[in-house]
Amino acid sequence: MMKSVFLVDDSTTMLMSLKSTLEIGGFKVDTAGDGEQAMAKLKAGLKPDLIITDINMPKMDGLTLISEARKVLRFTPILALTTESQQVKRDEAKRLGATGWLVKPVSGTDLLKVVKQVLPGA
Repeated sequence: MMKSVFLVDDSTTMLMSLKSTLEIGGFKVDTAGDGEQAMAKLKAGLKPDLIITDINMPKMDGLTLISEARKVLRFTPILALTTESQQVKRDEAKRLGATGWLVKPVSGTDLLKVVKQVLPGA
């Protein structure tokens, strides 16, 4: 069965690029433009195999999204994707429930490699 990835980023360019890479890699992809949209979809029943979220977004940032998503999906892997390279931000994301961290810009090859690491059988 095809694995699903939920991408959350306020940059439409980033969403299109990541979505294209993941679809070529054989994944089903859903998207949201910010944390509020993402939570609305999750509360409406979306159950992705993996969530990849930007950290710096308007309305609801990625750290808040990670924390809120953990209340709905306890065991779903969540990757933080950001230009932030500060260790303190990484530690905060991890504390809130992030599984891993990707620094933008991420190449398609690296993205698929990390996704396959956190999604066994993908």
